[in-house]
Formats: sequence, C-alpha cells, structure tokens
Amino acid sequence: MGAGKTTVGKQLARTRNMNFLDSDHEIEHRTGASIPLIFELEGEEGFREREALIIEEITQNNNQVIATGGGTVLNDKNRKHLTERGIVIYLRASAEELWERTKHDKNRPLLLTEDPLAKLKQLESIRAPLYENLADIIIDTGKKNLYALVQQLNPLITLYIKTHSNDKTSHANTERQS
Repeated sequence: MGAGKTTVGKQLARTRNMNFLDSDHEIEHRTGASIPLIFELEGEEGFREREALIIEEITQNNNQVIATGGGTVLNDKNRKHLTERGIVIYLRASAEELWERTKHDKNRPLLLTEDPLAKLKQLESIRAPLYENLADIIIDTGKKNLYALVQQLNPLITLYIKTHSNDKTSHANTERQS
C-alpha cells in the first residue's frame, strides 16, 4: 500500500496503449461500498474473499494493466492467477517510504492503528518475500517520480516479453502491479 500501483499502473497503461483496472476500485464499484466500510462490516477476511473473486475474474482478460491491493499476494490462488496469466511487477518501497506516502490517508484500514509504521514493517516482513518470489520484474520506487518509473519499466517489460515469449503466451500483454 502506497507503493504507487494505481498511479504508475494508469500511466503505464497509457504508454503501452492498454486498459487499466484497479482491483480495489473494482471491488468498491461492484459493492457500492468503500474498502474501509467493507473492512468494518466484513473484516479483512470478508474483504480478501471479495478480492480473490475479482482477481480470478479480471486476470482472465488481455491487454490490460492491473493494480492489485497490497495484500492480494497473501492468497495462494491470487498468486497462481497472477503468475500464470500475466507479467507481475513489484513496485518495491521501504516501510518508511510507504509511511511517508500514506500517513495522511484515512482510507487505509490496516493503518488505523496506534503505530502505523510498525504495522507497515510487519506487513513488509510478511509480504515482501511473497512479492519477490512472485514478481517477474522488481523495481525500487524510492523517490523516483511517476514518469521516471514508467520510463524505467517500459523497456524492462518489452525485454521480458521478448525473452519469455513462449511463457505465459496467452496473457503476455497483461501486466500486474503488486
């Protein structure tokens, strides 16, 4: 959360002439409820069930960039769908960088805690190994601006597609932001 998946994903989709989808926005659109409200009413488990259904569905489409929620990688089926159906890009940032980007955002249910930075560090320790194992491309976001990230990503994606053209052939034109 806060790595820039939606922002980078939208720009990446534009530069590659692809559609863009954000799994969290898709959940909100379909339920008519915000992510914080879903967490409040159904808990994280209820939200993760909804998320898994969306990921299963939207990863079946081609020619799109998908920004997933930060916890999407916690589900085995989500990881399977992402790796088998597209190119997975991990936008890596430290817990401290993520805290700087999210500290004023009240729409992050998992950060509504007494020590949000400690929560981010805890999430990082659980999720980072999953992201690293899942990702086809890893890029450190650091203090790079949006355009610098997209300029760095585009040739990496093109190279990945060229060198893995026989892998994931049915969905080689779909990128995922994890």
